[in-house]
Amino acid sequence: MSSQPDNGIIQFRSAFDVTTTIDKIRQALESHGITVFAHIDFSGDAARAGLTMQGEQMLIFGNPKAGTPLMQQVPLAGLDLPLKVLVWSDGQGATCVACNAPEYIIARHGLPEAMTANLAGPLPLLKQAVAG
Repeated sequence: MSSQPDNGIIQFRSAFDVTTTIDKIRQALESHGITVFAHIDFSGDAARAGLTMQGEQMLIFGNPKAGTPLMQQVPLAGLDLPLKVLVWSDGQGATCVACNAPEYIIARHGLPEAMTANLAGPLPLLKQAVAG
């Protein structure tokens, strides 16, 4: 599990469980001035509905100074912004992390390649937070 398959999704593993991974990612983002807009606990919501599933949570995050220029150029970029990171248990003891590749978002909306830098900053933070 790694890198960017053709579908524009970057995947990697975390050294921690789902809840700890989400907490570490949130701390890393917020300590770098990145706003966490929402935290969705899919598995918690499933449990409240009487359903069961492996642990799965998402953070929705961003920085208006980075994302706004993309949406000013192509309003439809707002479909992919703010950014998201998904964390889930694979049911075999591993915790997986996934996000959209910045290059994918840029290409999807026909934005200039130079704008990739607006989206690339959080990726190293995500990987570092889950490295253990």
